[in-house]
Amino acid sequence: MRAGCITLLLAGLLPGAVPAASAAAPETERKQVAAEDRVLKDDVALTVRPDGVTHARETIVYEFHGGRGFTRAFQTRIRHSDTQDRVFRVENVRASSQDGGPTAVTTEIDGDRTLVRLTGPRPLNGSRTVVLEYDVRGVISPMGSTEELRWTVVGDWSVPVLGARATVQGSAAIRNVNCFAGMPGTLIGCSQSFTNHTRIQGEFTQQNMLPGDHFTIAAGFPAGMTGAGPLYEQRRTLSTAFSVNPVTGGALLALLVLLVGGFGVLYLLRGRDARVVGKKAAEGDRPAGESGFEPPDGVRPGQIGTLIDEQADVIDVTATVVDLAVRGYLLIEEEDRATTKRLDWTLRKLDRRHNDLLPYEQTLLDALFEGRDAVRLAELGGTFARQLARVRGAMYEDVVTQGWFARRPDSVRTRWTTAGMVLAGLGVVGTVGLALFTDLALVGLAVIIGGAALTFGGPYMPAKTARGSTVLAHTIGFRSYLSRGQAPEGVASEQRIALFSRYLPYAVVFDMVGPWAKTVEDAGVRAEGADNLYWYEGPAEWDLSQFAESMRAFTLAVSGAISQSRQFRAL
Repeated sequence: MRAGCITLLLAGLLPGAVPAASAAAPETERKQVAAEDRVLKDDVALTVRPDGVTHARETIVYEFHGGRGFTRAFQTRIRHSDTQDRVFRVENVRASSQDGGPTAVTTEIDGDRTLVRLTGPRPLNGSRTVVLEYDVRGVISPMGSTEELRWTVVGDWSVPVLGARATVQGSAAIRNVNCFAGMPGTLIGCSQSFTNHTRIQGEFTQQNMLPGDHFTIAAGFPAGMTGAGPLYEQRRTLSTAFSVNPVTGGALLALLVLLVGGFGVLYLLRGRDARVVGKKAAEGDRPAGESGFEPPDGVRPGQIGTLIDEQADVIDVTATVVDLAVRGYLLIEEEDRATTKRLDWTLRKLDRRHNDLLPYEQTLLDALFEGRDAVRLAELGGTFARQLARVRGAMYEDVVTQGWFARRPDSVRTRWTTAGMVLAGLGVVGTVGLALFTDLALVGLAVIIGGAALTFGGPYMPAKTARGSTVLAHTIGFRSYLSRGQAPEGVASEQRIALFSRYLPYAVVFDMVGPWAKTVEDAGVRAEGADNLYWYEGPAEWDLSQFAESMRAFTLAVSGAISQSRQFRAL
């Protein structure tokens, strides 16, 4: 008894020893045990079978003080390396008692421990003997010329153990024995260990164990007696959670196939546009008068803007306002800054039958002049957002009606982008869950990448039809013509101004107002009131040499008035 006390004392003082609290039973278990409960005796007889499975017959004499049962805990998982744990499997557990002890068995895994709970039908008092039998796998380890059995035969009790004894035997003579007692991980020897005179059986004893103490035995057998080995399981860490295995490898391969296939589809669709542009551009450029080019038949500026980048931008709506003025549906009046002390314009609705307006143009005209014949740009600021959404929606419907897109580009973008964001969100949730409980987190990561790819590719998913690509090819040639800013030679000033006005809305879409305005700077007309532009009236002392700057300021003012944000793009 003295030796056992000294052993426990030294175990508590040994540097680097694991604190007993780390392996002690949970507080909830302590509350279920009366303060006077204790294990009077715990005898474990181990028999090593030829297949390496060790059978245990454990005789427990437990002193009750009103409790219905007790819990026997086994340390069944220990750290082996950064990536692996060594595990022991306690199986086939059953219990019996000749004097009314608890025999109902339930088993559960609690972290690194396996808990065997024994309960009875009624509260008990006094000592009861329970025989607990079970099999243990994974306790044999090859050690050079020996096979070593190492197992914590008694441990993690939540009550004191007055006396513990263990025996072990196999099918061959035991070469060496050893034992340790105290806190988990201790290297302090137990009270006694020896083999009998035949060396077939090893015996180990330990006295006066405190709650949470461990009693571990080791016995060496000849190599090859069982041929068994330790059992290992992957340690679930961040690195192992994202390890490559057949499942995760297959998921990554499937992702690669989907990504390559998706990029292939985009290449075919986008490549078709490029091929058609390259092939049809020259065919689609048609002379305008003696020289130059003109837009495709019947294609309006707002339509061209939506066709080029597949978005109905604010600048496309602004170009439509200018186009409606050029076509005689409204008049643009620039106010005299010297009089008003600010730069502003007034839009006046003209009395003209709406014979050739497209639905989106009619929607825009109605939105500008609802219940009025004139409106200043300053009055539109902050009040046009809802109408702008309707106009843009009508522009998307128009490009579908024209047969340039199979579906509305904005709906296609939204559908694919939303699907990608949802998929990426599910991938994040899945990755966290898989990383916590499995080593398949790469599957979730593959889903995240796939969702991100869909989100990134969403804006590129709208695809023009062959007809739309052909119109785009014609448009490219016309844009190149406008960028040169050269009117046909030998054309009279009046005709040059008419040509300038006709093409100006397209120059607004292409952001080429400055170069195109050069065609009329030297027109030689300096009429008071700017009568040479029937659709635009400037203040006094204004002429065409100032028109480029006036139009640039006007387009900025219109875009700012009809939208809270200016959506310009670089062409």
